[in-house]
Amino acid sequence: MTRFEDALTAQEREELGQLTTPFRIQAFLDSIPYNGDDRNRSPLGVIRERESHCYDGGLLAAALLRRLGYPPLVMEMWPEPGLDDDHVLAVYQIDRHWGALGKSNYANLRFREPIFRSLRELVMSYFEDFFNSEGQKTLRSYTRPLNLRRYDRQGWEVDERTVDAIEKHLHRLRVYPVLSAQQAANLSPVDERALRAGMYGTDPQGLFKKKPD
Repeated sequence: MTRFEDALTAQEREELGQLTTPFRIQAFLDSIPYNGDDRNRSPLGVIRERESHCYDGGLLAAALLRRLGYPPLVMEMWPEPGLDDDHVLAVYQIDRHWGALGKSNYANLRFREPIFRSLRELVMSYFEDFFNSEGQKTLRSYTRPLNLRRYDRQGWEVDERTVDAIEKHLHRLRVYPVLSAQQAANLSPVDERALRAGMYGTDPQGLFKKKPD
């Protein structure tokens, strides 16, 4: 039994025992209010405090996928610097096809069915929905998945200090671009209806804010 399983109460085990598919895990993530603060909670902390942002929500999703027999994998998608926040996904495979779970302040940066033949295919499914509140499409690169089992001995599922270390590790991973500089320069803005749909239900406090020049 992992430290995470050992730390759960009987009531928490019963609740998590209902999350028998990736989609049910996503629904559980969606039921937790989004919190755009800078603190990184452990998966156990998210369960106890019932709030998260994209990073600690992604780690919780990885921990819950692990309970279903999947390896605990997370990856990061990176925006144009200075225009948006990065986004962390928990990813998994079924029949060699990739799917993803995510916690996001934006409506369309969350669940993906396991139908994508490659990580790049999966990432590109987020491209049109990866925009900031000004309607700029901002996705530029992504990392390969990080297997969180390497942090088991540090108790990543229960220890916030280890969660902070994992974030630093993710930020050091090699990134793979999704478009050229010329393609980025030629991008069109998000149309008004898609912008409204993507921002449906957002918490304004959690939106990316540009730093003053």
